[in-house]
Amino acid sequence: MARHTKSDIVDAAEFLFSQSGFTQTSMRDITARAGVNLASVNYHFGSKKNLIQAVFKRYFDHLMPQVQSCLAEIQPSKGAKGVEQLLYSLIPPMLDLNELSPQGTATFVKLLGRGYNETQGHLRKFIMTDYGDCIRTLVNAIRQCLPDLPEEELFWRLHFAMGSFVFSMASSQALTEIAESDFHKHVNIEEVINHLVPFVAQGLTGR
Repeated sequence: MARHTKSDIVDAAEFLFSQSGFTQTSMRDITARAGVNLASVNYHFGSKKNLIQAVFKRYFDHLMPQVQSCLAEIQPSKGAKGVEQLLYSLIPPMLDLNELSPQGTATFVKLLGRGYNETQGHLRKFIMTDYGDCIRTLVNAIRQCLPDLPEEELFWRLHFAMGSFVFSMASSQALTEIAESDFHKHVNIEEVINHLVPFVAQGLTGR
């Protein structure tokens, strides 16, 4: 029962956080949707920050081992083609998040965007503490593709690349509807990512 209650709370929080954001979602909103009392939330998580981290943990625990495996197998070349190759290799792990929920990939990226826009500083510490090795491996792989790029410039390009990715994925439903309306073509989230990868790769290489 306790495990079921805990999962219900995370499910409710994930939905409300993705729809309304972390700041606008109250603990009362979460308890009402989960059908539990505040004492139960405090017992399992202790604070709203811990609950936010629990929502992300479910996704990162599923995603990061697969990303790590991809990075261990790939040896991308230098330049834009190498970055593109690296980014394409990460598409299957991202799409596999749909195994967690029907819109898992889009929900995860939307949550990332919420965390970034609402300056949830504790998230960066949580992510880098628990998943920092994988993230550093990914950044190092990109750095190997762009060995002549100064460290500071790489930081800015990664920042803008992440912004493009988060915005595009968070608005993927709108993009698919526009594509269908304007071009009479039905596209899914995988096609959105496939269109996005070359753009992001070019942005990272500055060409």
